[in-house]
Amino acid sequence: MQNQTKLHDIGVIGLGVMGKNLALNIADNQYRVAAFDLDADKVQGVVQQEKSERAASQKAQVPLRINGCNNLSEMLSSLKKPRILVLSVPAGAPVDGVCNALIDAGIESDDIVIDTGNSLWTDTVEREARYAKQFIFFSCAISGGEMGARFGPSLMPSGDIKAWDRIKPIWEAIAAKVDAETGLPIERQEPGNPVIEGEPCTTYIGPAGSGHYVKMVHNGIEYADMQLICEAYQLLSDGFAMTTTEIADLFDKWNQGSLNSYLMEISAEVLRQADPISGKPLVSMILDKAGQKGTGLWTAVSSLQIGCPAPTIAEAVYARAVSTQKQQRQTLSQLLKGPAAEKPTAAERDAFIDQLENALYCAKIACYAQGFQLMAMAAKDRGWTLNFAEIAKIWRAGCIIRARLLQSITQAYQAATNDGTELDNLLMADDFSIALSEKQLDWRKAVSAAVLKGIPVPCISSALAYYDSYRCETLPASLLQGQRDFFGAHTFERTDKPAGEKYHLNWSHATRDLIKV
Repeated sequence: MQNQTKLHDIGVIGLGVMGKNLALNIADNQYRVAAFDLDADKVQGVVQQEKSERAASQKAQVPLRINGCNNLSEMLSSLKKPRILVLSVPAGAPVDGVCNALIDAGIESDDIVIDTGNSLWTDTVEREARYAKQFIFFSCAISGGEMGARFGPSLMPSGDIKAWDRIKPIWEAIAAKVDAETGLPIERQEPGNPVIEGEPCTTYIGPAGSGHYVKMVHNGIEYADMQLICEAYQLLSDGFAMTTTEIADLFDKWNQGSLNSYLMEISAEVLRQADPISGKPLVSMILDKAGQKGTGLWTAVSSLQIGCPAPTIAEAVYARAVSTQKQQRQTLSQLLKGPAAEKPTAAERDAFIDQLENALYCAKIACYAQGFQLMAMAAKDRGWTLNFAEIAKIWRAGCIIRARLLQSITQAYQAATNDGTELDNLLMADDFSIALSEKQLDWRKAVSAAVLKGIPVPCISSALAYYDSYRCETLPASLLQGQRDFFGAHTFERTDKPAGEKYHLNWSHATRDLIKV
């Protein structure tokens, strides 16, 4: 019988950037880690990095907690039972490849395998069912990138609740932490000295697939938030002749207020960076073709499938698609005319800066409203019970979209719960409806300025259209339903009859009589 005290607490399979840093994070929090990768150099690399970090922090006397394994059989034999294994491999076929290899290596039915990649949520649902007899397939979406994985990410676990009970202590230890009062991140990027105070940015999301769905929406919001900042940058640069340094300073200023966010912070840093080769601002030397890995696209597709309006997220995906059409844009820039450039006065620029700050804040609220509404509709469709206050809480630190606004979103959902009501849309929360009502004129002026200057702002303007659409009690869909009934006999409901009653007008008949269907 094995001596459990000498065995490892958890195994990490896949030691790329994320896997390596997760292993180091887990080890910092005093758990023993068995590490494996098909690339033996990566195994030795993570072991050596832990050793080097211990020496650099003058904690060389602290026992090393990461041990490399030569194969999966060796890893399984080195772990405490029931085993916990973390997969940090690319989404798709590699996940199934490792799962099948673990089955061949002798994994047992009560062992837990945690997929931490950016898997499509429907794949996660299917895998839990497929591997149910061999082991417990669990999933945990992770946000925060390389530094988050190393010093505290936002973790979105879902699957078997009993599996979560076993994983929870490790996950709460390695997750990012926030101050309970302010909701602001508690950050300390020191190897061997993890943050142990504050609230952990992880919570059980729900059944299989729900965690990856929530992460997918997180990434959709991330796409939109990034595009909003980029549109602000172009407006200030092309529309008001501000230098990259001036815009960086302005973004730093905004980051001290209601627009505080990780993305605003790094945007200022990117704008301030000089190109090591030319000495020009680096941003002016980066080709304007944006890539994407699919999660924003998945979010937009899901919103269309469910019938949930998420125009700002969709426009952010389209904006990246337009950016890739560089050759066509170069050609059309010489053919398509826009408004004549006018040099703004200092007073006009100052006034616009204030308008743009309010416009960004409003658009950001609208973007989050779209994301949370999408999660709510998906949850209803799937029979999930999602706690939106908790989801907002775990996004306050560690993840890419961490922002001060998330504390207000958390409080809005908590207030609704305390009142025994359901917040169907964030725009219904008093704090947000009041703020949007007060700032909406500046939002309109910012969009108007962009249109008059010929500068594209698909996300800022689509967010305003979303706001105005929900502000309208009556939309022109009445005409649309009339059109559909005319050419396709699709029927319509009446304003003066009970909901659900369908009618059709015999458009092709001379009498055009009305028929109740």
